[in-house]
Amino acid sequence: MYIPRLHPNTIEEVKQRADIVDVISEYVVLRKRGKDFVGLCPFHDEKTPSFTVSPTKQMYYCFGCQASGNAIKFLMDLGKRSFAEVTLDLARRYQVPVQTLEPEQRQELQRQISLREQLFEVLASTAQFYQHALRQSAGQKALQYLKSDRLLKEETIQQFGLGYAPAGWETLYRYLVDSKHYPVQLVEKAGLIKPRKEGNGYYDVFRDRLMIPIRDIQGRVIAFGGRTLTDEQPKYLNSPETELFSKGKTLFALDQAKSGISQFDQAVVVEGYFDAIALHAAGINNAVASLGTALSLEQVKLVLRYTESKQLVLNFDADKAGNNAANRAIGEIAELAYMGEVQLKILNIPDGKDADEYLHSHSPEDYRELLINAPLWLNWQIDQILKDRDLKQATDFQQVTQGIVKLLKNIVNKDTQNYYISYCAEILSLGDSRLIPLRVENLLTQISPASSYSQPVPLKRKAEINQASQASPSSSERGLLERAEGLLLRIYLHCPEQRQTILNALEERDLQFSLSHHRLLWQKIFELPIQQVDLISNLQDSYLESSEDLSLISHLFYLNEKSKKDIMRTPQVVQAAITCIELVMCEKRYRHFKELWEATDEQAEADLYEYYGKAFLAEKLRYIKLNAQRNFSIEEVLKYA
Repeated sequence: MYIPRLHPNTIEEVKQRADIVDVISEYVVLRKRGKDFVGLCPFHDEKTPSFTVSPTKQMYYCFGCQASGNAIKFLMDLGKRSFAEVTLDLARRYQVPVQTLEPEQRQELQRQISLREQLFEVLASTAQFYQHALRQSAGQKALQYLKSDRLLKEETIQQFGLGYAPAGWETLYRYLVDSKHYPVQLVEKAGLIKPRKEGNGYYDVFRDRLMIPIRDIQGRVIAFGGRTLTDEQPKYLNSPETELFSKGKTLFALDQAKSGISQFDQAVVVEGYFDAIALHAAGINNAVASLGTALSLEQVKLVLRYTESKQLVLNFDADKAGNNAANRAIGEIAELAYMGEVQLKILNIPDGKDADEYLHSHSPEDYRELLINAPLWLNWQIDQILKDRDLKQATDFQQVTQGIVKLLKNIVNKDTQNYYISYCAEILSLGDSRLIPLRVENLLTQISPASSYSQPVPLKRKAEINQASQASPSSSERGLLERAEGLLLRIYLHCPEQRQTILNALEERDLQFSLSHHRLLWQKIFELPIQQVDLISNLQDSYLESSEDLSLISHLFYLNEKSKKDIMRTPQVVQAAITCIELVMCEKRYRHFKELWEATDEQAEADLYEYYGKAFLAEKLRYIKLNAQRNFSIEEVLKYA
């Protein structure tokens, strides 16, 4: 569903009406403590409450994991939903009139909301109809199949809402249209009936099939999958694409698996409905299914919301079709995997079994052991390249080497690439350790041939100061910058009377924020109207609406009792933070110019040699002067940051 940008008035009214204690109390047991409420944090495991909710500020903060925000942010993080979706839901709940930035879109938005709500109602009624039909005499064959062939218990059948579509051509049509009086066009839009080709009436999409409801992340039925109980083809039939259902953006059982995925910090993706159902029935509740289609990038991003380490295991069949499916899935998410944004593993169950078949003869612990031992996707891909190849044969050796080089070239992380170069060199050496250095050199040459390097271009003077300032800080420099810049931003956010002082100091010394997350926050501060009173609240909204990552700066929005007292000495602390930032910048510049000076030929490039020498000396002298204030500056920053 397309949601146009909501009007700021709607967002503001939602924030005013949606009491944060009221919202969070539905998910967390809160107890009054002074002016605030406390409870166990829903975002990490803890035994002692560190999650604080402030009714006066309409904010929450966890002292354990530093999660923080307002009611909208809480629901976004908890349900992994967008800013617009959460705001719209809260608007409905608190009866806030919805306005958009484009007034003409308001009527269309209301129409879409109304249509979706009606579709949800029709599909819920249909699910109940199918479940009822499963218990009737006509559904006994389907029920017997579930219990005898699939070995499912009654509780699992009910948990997944499994049902049966009767064999008649118009059974569901008559129930929904004639008995329940739903408009026929609405039932058609739900993907449940189709018009007859001769243009006379409608017929049911699903007939004489075992029915599996497909639900959205909130557990609402949005479509169905139907398995034939005869020889009819196709074996599995899914609902068509509708207003609610997009096959490439939906994962079966994600509504039931999201908690397990977060708990185990791992998502398991299988091919079929019954593979996922069997895993859940066995207590492995972090499994989802890809609806029988190639796994898409949208599906991967959807499931990765719930795992912090971004660990994904693809458990596709070990046959040729399953391997092709795994390769297609890898192709979709290869860029994420190469960059390390997803920890991808491939599980092929021995003897070519799928998860459902395997659990008929093995225990859940056996399957969990397979998950633990599943190879990383690069190892699996290398195994696929080596499959049915004889490295003692020249042609096979050449083809394997070419395949490996193509694979390794795409690895972005140099440490990972170096590891796999050594790993593959050992394979290609065929057990002869003396050949490993040669194989490493050969792979390196093919991955990064000398021809790919260009000669360094002389630097232009006008860009050198800027380049020195933009050089990546060392880890120790970064730690100091993180504290100093963060402290300065915290003071700016919480002490309005110090804002002009900070602006003047930065301008006078020509300083900028070096760390990208601090630069973005500073930019957003000045994108807001000058007269904004509630700066922190509006900044949070800006981040949430643009889907920017809040995690690196959210702690700056909150002050505990200690930090409130600490920043009371703001004039001295501002000076200390400014000095620290300038000290680090100055050290970077003088080291940069020193390196350039030492690398320049005094005879051949006399002009450049003199320029670098003077620049180095000037920055060095400035650094010595700043370092005289080192004790005060660093001690203050470390104390109050």
